[in-house]
Amino acid sequence: MARKKMNRERFEHLADKMVDGKAVFSAVMKAESGDGALSWISAAGGMESDSRYFIASVTKLYMTAIIMKYIEEGRLALEQKISDHLAEEYCRGLHLFRGVDYSADLTIYHLITNTSGIPDYFFHKQDNGRTVADELMEGKDEPWPPERTIELIRQLKPKFAPGTRGKAAYSDSNYQLLGKILERVAGKSIEDIFQEVIFLPLALTNSYIYSDVGDETPVPFYYGERKLWLPRYLASIGPEGGVVSTADEVMIFLKEFFAGRFFPKEKIEQLKRWNMIYPPPGLFMFGVGLEKLWIPKILMPFNHPGEILGFWGQTGSFAFYNPGKDIYLCGTTNQINGKGHRKATSAILKVIKGV
Repeated sequence: MARKKMNRERFEHLADKMVDGKAVFSAVMKAESGDGALSWISAAGGMESDSRYFIASVTKLYMTAIIMKYIEEGRLALEQKISDHLAEEYCRGLHLFRGVDYSADLTIYHLITNTSGIPDYFFHKQDNGRTVADELMEGKDEPWPPERTIELIRQLKPKFAPGTRGKAAYSDSNYQLLGKILERVAGKSIEDIFQEVIFLPLALTNSYIYSDVGDETPVPFYYGERKLWLPRYLASIGPEGGVVSTADEVMIFLKEFFAGRFFPKEKIEQLKRWNMIYPPPGLFMFGVGLEKLWIPKILMPFNHPGEILGFWGQTGSFAFYNPGKDIYLCGTTNQINGKGHRKATSAILKVIKGV
């Protein structure tokens, strides 16, 4: 009992410290052990413990659950060509690299592992030196559905040929395409797929793909000190980052994901085909629809946490599991510029060390 009380107090202090009024203005964090013996949640700043927030790219972990479930059911295979599922209008001229058209070689595996080489429409610089992210961070709220994304991709230079050994580059474009593939396979909208596979079975009543631009219930996020509200954009990016949820419900999904609810738990090992990724907010490893925090042992030589598996979101959202301590952590700092990610990383490591 004393240990439980000590950890709870230590955690609540860390959660409060994430909000400083300079880099982070609102935050929530939840931690829970695998057996449920330790469980707590704390919010600070402009959030309550039950606040809805944009989980951003943590959405991609939900996509992994659906894709792996469909693979188990025989509806998909990682080695399948994306052209087996997508209309020619989506595949044509999608990947032209050094005079070679690799569009017909692209597979589901390339997309879900970020080894496709397809440029990221969000961060890739265009001919004018600007990125879509630049426009959005300035408050220019525009939708970016798959059709518009693909049109831009065709104008950009791919990073490398698909499946080039040792090469990986994070690309939201990959998940736009995966979303269209899931819709084609299921014969349903991505919203209905998420409801059918995840939200309804887990009774997640506060989780949904954002689609109503008039919905102002999610907590806004920030870019530096500027509050951002981008409903038109967020309503257009369902499969890559459009889920709204709460810390309690992200925790439910996270535990079920690693417990084998959607696909056999032993197949988690098959997702650990790591490549190093270098986009904002920093270094991490990317596998088959799964991320791993990269913590160099030289930084923690005597108390290294081991694997920390899950997913980051651009808004400072996170959902991770540490098998070594059997502890799950999720939440958000609602900050895009990377400072929130650093604060969240620090808090995650301190909680793991303290349990």
